[in-house]
Amino acid sequence: MNLSLADVAYLTSDAGTAALAEVAEAPLTDRVAEISALRARHGERTPALVETTLLRRRAAAKGLGEPHWLYTDEALQQATAGPVAAHRAARLAGRAAHDATCSVGTELAALAPVAGPLLGSDLDPVRLALAAHNLTGAALLCRADALAPISRDAVVLVDPARRSGGRRRFDPSSYQPPLDAVLDVYAGRDLVVKCAPGIDFAALADLGFAGEVELTSWRGSVREACLWSPGLAQPGVRRRASVLDRDETLTDADPEDCAVGPVGRYIVDPDGAVVRAGLVRQYATRHGLWQLDPNIAYLSGDTVPAGMRGFEVIEELPYSERRLKSALAAADCGPLEILIRGLDVDPDALRRRLRPRGGDPLTVVLTRIGAGPSARSTAFVCRAAIS
Repeated sequence: MNLSLADVAYLTSDAGTAALAEVAEAPLTDRVAEISALRARHGERTPALVETTLLRRRAAAKGLGEPHWLYTDEALQQATAGPVAAHRAARLAGRAAHDATCSVGTELAALAPVAGPLLGSDLDPVRLALAAHNLTGAALLCRADALAPISRDAVVLVDPARRSGGRRRFDPSSYQPPLDAVLDVYAGRDLVVKCAPGIDFAALADLGFAGEVELTSWRGSVREACLWSPGLAQPGVRRRASVLDRDETLTDADPEDCAVGPVGRYIVDPDGAVVRAGLVRQYATRHGLWQLDPNIAYLSGDTVPAGMRGFEVIEELPYSERRLKSALAAADCGPLEILIRGLDVDPDALRRRLRPRGGDPLTVVLTRIGAGPSARSTAFVCRAAIS
């Protein structure tokens, strides 16, 4: 549902706060019966109360906000997960900052303990009202268009909307506001822009972006790409991968003199942020690993980096379904995980065709090794191992 300013006024009133506390006790699993009972008590306010309760539960799972915070569904979908926002804020410690697309205030809340003074602006009056409630005076708020600058001598943060009608926008020029317009308007300013993790690096170059692109992962998932203008980037760094689960950072300025060789005891699949940032060789060099193929992100080594999941190789064989099925049967394969890079194979369809029926959980790593006429499709039958 779309909250109105009247809804916000009610939800932030004493009566609304009390009603939210009551609804928070409801499981909200049997929606028909529970909502009917709530509607009998709260009438037309019920949808806003239920929606807010469910959004608060989702926000908690993202590590966002405080129990009293209010959200809209779209704002919560776009909000940065708490640890990711805190990581970004740490890079801006001590700086004045202007969040030009502040929405309900999640980025400003992350900045408040380390940066300031803070300014937040947005075009949506409902989101600004929610931000005013959520931030309780931590930032000055005003209504303004992100493409009409209202600040100076402050780092500008912009988080363009990348969804429309529930669908993702993949073209940076279709972001709201468009990325090319943001880069043009704030040219020469210290600027931070949150983008989709799949953004095309070549497209950024075409737009004239000359700063640093940081890929950040949390809980095993790549959460975002963040653009840092040249004044905020580390000298000599154009790409960075930040793996928050392991407090590890790599950049394209790190050593990358890793070897290419045959498989060792383990196969290691680097974190998605490392792969997406194009820093696989740097990761391999840091951890004493080598590449199976110079163009494929799978690595190998005789140990698994601390905190990483690796795959102990049981058997290597030329890939064909017949050979693989026979090898899995001989290994008493039961639950089967299939990882693929460099081959056009549907893992779910392949798993159905292989029909493993044993008791031993195994992993199959399928990849291409070599290029041109000498390229070969290879299967590695493995057991998962965690360092």
